[in-house]
Amino acid sequence: MTGAEVVLAFYLLTAPVSCCPEAPPETARWPAVQSAVRKLAVEWEILDERETGYILAKPEEFGIDVNLLRKRYQELKGVPRIAEAQRLPDRDTCCEMIKFNRSYRKSLDNRHLLETDRAHDIQTAIRETDRLYAVWDSVRDARCDMYYITVRRHALRKLRDLVGEESYAVGELPPVVPTWRFADTK
Repeated sequence: MTGAEVVLAFYLLTAPVSCCPEAPPETARWPAVQSAVRKLAVEWEILDERETGYILAKPEEFGIDVNLLRKRYQELKGVPRIAEAQRLPDRDTCCEMIKFNRSYRKSLDNRHLLETDRAHDIQTAIRETDRLYAVWDSVRDARCDMYYITVRRHALRKLRDLVGEESYAVGELPPVVPTWRFADTK
């Protein structure tokens, strides 16, 4: 791979999405251009290694595939890199937390039916519990190695949006259920 192919790959990935897809490179240049674009896209985490079997696999689909990668490049600008997921709880821990959240949510649903005099408070607790579910569901998705890297990065963005920039930056996650609603039993 030459410097010219790296520059071309950079241009191809950072150009705006086009209504007129790029023409494929000449047959003799195809392997080098394909390799350079793939390598850069994987480095930039806009292409998962597992996608290389069908994205940029055929010269005749080059323009469509490049537009897909351009769109991803635009969508994922400023989105956390996948390495940031490593500072979050592992997937198994998240699954346990979510299981507890859903169990708590079910108990609130049951209470909502029985305690009609407290319906407003319980409904508020249900909304809080659902919001916390969304946070922990995003953590789980970000930590799921089975998902493509772009899906995991979108989950990191959602997590950052849900908890806020400051909390995300320091790795501060909220509880899995609204613990502030638990009465002090002393």
